[in-house]
Amino acid sequence: MFPAPRHSDANHLRLVAVKLIHTLAWAFFAGCIFGMPIASWAGQHGLAGILAILVLVEVIILALNGWTCPLTAVAARYTEDRESNFDIYLPVWLARYNKHLFGPLYVVALIYAGVSWATSVSS
Repeated sequence: MFPAPRHSDANHLRLVAVKLIHTLAWAFFAGCIFGMPIASWAGQHGLAGILAILVLVEVIILALNGWTCPLTAVAARYTEDRESNFDIYLPVWLARYNKHLFGPLYVVALIYAGVSWATSVSS
């Protein structure tokens, strides 16, 4: 009744699914990085610590995978495209410089959270 999907159609759907999952994961970790100093500022140092640990787990995963997200390899199975954002729904410039932007932001957030926590403990 319905024609069987072509192999390229199935690959396209798989790529869309991987890109959606990857984008949601990216948004989660970006939110954690931005949430750390906000939580610290609000005196929620435990929450800031949890967010920091969640991002640290992601950093460890990236480090163990040659500084590439494991989802990139999954997405590569379904397309020949290798543009910086072939595996995620981000603008090319952001996908290309993601680690360069969010790495320092994470470090700054850690420093702010640490100083904020230390200040609250000593007062």
